[in-house]
Amino acid sequence: MATVSSTPSSPWPNTNPNPDSSPASDSDTTFPSHRDPGYDTESLESFSSMSLNSDEPNRNSDRIPDSNRDVNIQTPNSPNLPATPPPSLLHLSFNQDHACFAVGTDRGFRILNCDPFREIFRRDFDRGGGVAVVEMLFRCNILALVGGGPDPQYPPNKVMIWDDHQSRCIGELSFRSDVRSVRLRRDRIIVVLEQKIFVYNFADLKLLHQIETIANPKGLCAVSQGAGSMVLVCPGLQKGQVRIEHYASKRTKFIMAHDSRIACFALTQDGHLLATASSKGTLVRVFNTVDGTLRQEVRRGADRAEIYSLAFSSTAQWLAVSSDKGTVHVFGLKVNSGSQVKDTPRIASDASRSGPSSPSSSLSLFKGVLPKYFSSEWSVAQFRLVEGTQYIVAFGHQKNTVVILGMDGSFYRCQFDPVNGGEMSQLEYHNCLKPPSVF
Repeated sequence: MATVSSTPSSPWPNTNPNPDSSPASDSDTTFPSHRDPGYDTESLESFSSMSLNSDEPNRNSDRIPDSNRDVNIQTPNSPNLPATPPPSLLHLSFNQDHACFAVGTDRGFRILNCDPFREIFRRDFDRGGGVAVVEMLFRCNILALVGGGPDPQYPPNKVMIWDDHQSRCIGELSFRSDVRSVRLRRDRIIVVLEQKIFVYNFADLKLLHQIETIANPKGLCAVSQGAGSMVLVCPGLQKGQVRIEHYASKRTKFIMAHDSRIACFALTQDGHLLATASSKGTLVRVFNTVDGTLRQEVRRGADRAEIYSLAFSSTAQWLAVSSDKGTVHVFGLKVNSGSQVKDTPRIASDASRSGPSSPSSSLSLFKGVLPKYFSSEWSVAQFRLVEGTQYIVAFGHQKNTVVILGMDGSFYRCQFDPVNGGEMSQLEYHNCLKPPSVF
């Protein structure tokens, strides 16, 4: 799931330790089925209990003292909204099925629908109220919030569990260093710190597992959302390494995905395929998460770029990429997320396989002689944006559509031609920072 957050200076002290860790082995390892929640001093300092049955929280949970400032509840139908300048945007993220997206601002947060585009609700806090992380749980009333910006609503070392039916927080997780990101499943809460990841049971906030990582300032982490057991992906302990946790089989897989540090990755909903990009930003690689084999390699471009987001389509037929170069690319994939896959060469080039294909260089016949660049697979479709703005991307629910969100508040919905490719056509544009009355 794609997420973009700004990282302004925080008034809260960062007490994150920097433990020395030995590089992990590339071979398969196992981890115990049970973890003692009290064995690590970096772990959870405190929490206020809550319960979650299905998508409904415990209505009798005690209110957390001093965790909620006055909230100004606004909806698109709220009359006589005061004329105030637009807020500063701190965070953007899609929900798990890409039907909605969340916006964190220096005043609160907003939830918007993708198709049709509309603001569902916003929560603006009095006396500041910056929110740097907003993690949705599908369309549930439960959200995970982390404070941020020049005047945080909550300390950035706490994860606040917000129940929008009650318009207040019903639980919290507190840590000794700043929270970089949060991921939610219906049964798990995953909290990402600078060099550690904690996995909690959603129902009682019991710590189930913790993972050490290399420095991870972006809070990179992805989890599967299928009905089966969870697959979690995070940076490993070495530069360019990713770690894959298969909780059903209690197995851990390490993949040396790139020579440079990992900049971005994405996981299919079922957790079978993983797309990765490095800090060079020229190549994107797709791996089988079970055996770690490279299934496909595609090229975004020749120049270095910062990859902001990667996204699979729901069927894993397409892969979308956004970067600081201002172009969103869509690639055709030759692998099927739901089928058994066998080992193939590093660059899949079998034209007889079914499904879409990305254009290759006309010199591909000489790929054994010329540099790899000339045999690269390129994107099928592209959409040009303003260079330098951070954008995240996801596939829309309508066929062959892409939704693009920008940290300038922009919302684009585009359509691509799966046969002829080329430039995508823009279907609509909006600015999600405008007052709801204009939607």
